Amino acid sequence: MKSEFPGAVPEIPVKDVDRAVAYYESKLGFSVDWGGEEAGIAGVSKGHCRLFLTNGAFRQQYGNSGPVLIWLNLDRKEEVNELYELWRTSQTNVVSPPLSKL
Repeated sequence: MKSEFPGAVPEIPVKDVDRAVAYYESKLGFSVDWGGEEAGIAGVSKGHCRLFLTNGAFRQQYGNSGPVLIWLNLDRKEEVNELYELWRTSQTNVVSPPLSKL
């Protein structure tokens, strides 16, 4: 496993993903990378900054109840599994094991 993490990605709760995406794009200069209201999640970015915007239905479906969640996007499944095992065996409070979302 590599010793460095990628940049963390905050998941920000919004009422309407499409409206939030439009705001981030037109007012804040972010680029829309993917997603929208239908999926319940969208990815936006500006330079090295990445954000996920999620609606209530998406958060409820995945049990994401915090005001802001942070995602770590690792490059390979093996890295995810290694990090999970490292944190699990060190008695870190891990909410759930990794699951493939594809």
